[in-house]
Amino acid sequence: MDLLRRMFDAAVRAAQPEHCLPPHLPNPPRGRTVVVGAGKASAEMARVLEAHYPAPVEGLVVTRYGHAAPTTSIEIAEAGHPVPDANGERAARRILGMVTGLTPDDLVICLLSGGGSALLPLPAPGLTLADKQAVTSVLLKAGATISEINCVRRHLSAIKGGRLAQAARPARLLTLAISDVPGDDMLVIASGPTVPDPTSFADARAVLDRYRLEVPRAVRRHLDTGADVPAEPWGDYVLVARPADALAAAAAVAESAGYKVVELGDAIEGEARHVAAQHAALARDFLGRGERAALVSGGELTVTVTGDGTGGPSHEYVLALMLGCGGDPRLSGMACDTDGIDGATEAAGAWFDAGAMALASQAGVDPAQAQRRNDSGAFFAALDRQVISGPTRTNVNDLRVILVDP
Repeated sequence: MDLLRRMFDAAVRAAQPEHCLPPHLPNPPRGRTVVVGAGKASAEMARVLEAHYPAPVEGLVVTRYGHAAPTTSIEIAEAGHPVPDANGERAARRILGMVTGLTPDDLVICLLSGGGSALLPLPAPGLTLADKQAVTSVLLKAGATISEINCVRRHLSAIKGGRLAQAARPARLLTLAISDVPGDDMLVIASGPTVPDPTSFADARAVLDRYRLEVPRAVRRHLDTGADVPAEPWGDYVLVARPADALAAAAAVAESAGYKVVELGDAIEGEARHVAAQHAALARDFLGRGERAALVSGGELTVTVTGDGTGGPSHEYVLALMLGCGGDPRLSGMACDTDGIDGATEAAGAWFDAGAMALASQAGVDPAQAQRRNDSGAFFAALDRQVISGPTRTNVNDLRVILVDP
């Protein structure tokens, strides 16, 4: 476990705001600097900005409960994630008000990271927070991808899909973002509050239809009658940290330990157990060739929930990977969410090694049954094979590692 944990820690460290944000801070304007933002890393980004920015700042960022950081002039609000709540709605409304009515001499710095979409739940006219909560819940349970979820969210929002940028005009706007999405798509990070939205209401309807989801009538009516209004681009956008940076840092640790690193990609999407089965087959192939290798990947997996257990995509992946590896003592693996929280658990993820199957038998837990019940969280807790980091205050998506030791 030592090597796996050191790889996870290196990945997180590479995406910490303290390391990646200061080089991208702009020169102060003649007028005010207003800082707004949202995401699991936004509070830490605000703290670092205050420490390095050479002028007074003001503003508000909203982060997930338990992810706050100490600041002096930028207010930190905490709200619900992944299902939005009233605190997020209040913060989003205040943020929109803070950037309205500024002048060309002013500067708005928008700090975004993963989780920002749920943390900025400002409903479009005619919709309520309860409507947005209901839609988010059914999309998550259906296993929709983050791109699909955010497409729907943008079309139910008064702040996302470039609407925050339009409110900030004519002030100068700079967005500094930590990417947590496959392909580093700026539109998908926090649902793109400062990025024009090229998708349509028809695209949002198609997502709901694809998964045959029942949603509140007001939501369906809004999506059926909404008119697409292309927004003009406004402001500059800089990615200060990406999933690829985290994977490279983890890979360097494995290489220093004598492993041949095989990067499977930093933008892998799909059902967690299906991806795990594919990766287990790759691991067995390397084992058959007698190669000592570390298979490293990132991205964001999903889980179609059919059982009544607890867990998250990383836990589910590790459980399916362990089953796919068949208890071979020469294979070990780990998957963690770099924000420190995987699904409905208090763990970043889980891991297994040569002794995992024997531990399961001793603990009286059946991995196949746990998989059927989507109960990977309880399974790895019983084995004491969870990775506990607490909130990392950054988020560049998942890190997955398989170690092959012939």
